[in-house]
Amino acid sequence: MSEETRGGSKGLFDSLKGLAASLIAIVHTRLDLLSMDLEEERARLMSVLAMLLVALFCLGVGVLLLAILVAAAFWDSHRFLALGGLGGIFLAGGAAALGVARHKLKTKPKLFAASLAELSKDRQQLGHPS
Repeated sequence: MSEETRGGSKGLFDSLKGLAASLIAIVHTRLDLLSMDLEEERARLMSVLAMLLVALFCLGVGVLLLAILVAAAFWDSHRFLALGGLGGIFLAGGAAALGVARHKLKTKPKLFAASLAELSKDRQQLGHPS
């Protein structure tokens, strides 16, 4: 009987060891997914920030050139057409970059979506309704 007890306790110990190893693997996978989600969000925010900086630069240069255009409009030659064209190009570029940045902010993916989906699958496998 002592052999059965030792064999049973060894089996229980091995089962607990296996359960702990599985739990550690699950936590590791979830933390890896979480770090990937954070990295993707950081990259998206950097992209939006770059677009906003381009938009601010282009809009600033466009406003400056349009101010010069107003001053040049009263000169006697056609310098204002060149200034107006450049001002229009910068304003259009700034408006386009602003539109792209606004679109990226409005259509952002749900934060931690992949991690939440994996946790939901884990709960279903463990028999708990999500």
